Amino acid sequence: MNLLALKSGSFLFLFCGISCFYSVAQTSVPQLSQDPKIERLLAEKRKINSAITVTDKYKIQLFSGESDLAKKTLIDFRKECKTLDAMIVFNTPSYKVWVGNFKSRIEVERALIEIKKKYPAAFVVKPTK
Repeated sequence: MNLLALKSGSFLFLFCGISCFYSVAQTSVPQLSQDPKIERLLAEKRKINSAITVTDKYKIQLFSGESDLAKKTLIDFRKECKTLDAMIVFNTPSYKVWVGNFKSRIEVERALIEIKKKYPAAFVVKPTK
């Protein structure tokens, strides 16, 4: 009986040893497939993020309030003035429409005079981030 137990034990040992020798982990590189729209969205997001620089520039705030009214104000302003950049900034709890990217206070004051004709509540802001 000891001989039979010894033979089955050595068979098990031999089987495990050989199977471990021939077994290999996955070696292939996984292939990722993603929709090309994702890459376009990421590129657009990078472009938008690089365009938003608010450190040492002056801006003019046209509106502060609800999202829908901010979008309407932005669209109206872009129709009227195509030379100035305009964007919506969310600052809890309201949406703000900021215009321009002026380097000096005198530039922003000149533009403010013209903008106040259409948007009398407009004022100058110097955002900090």
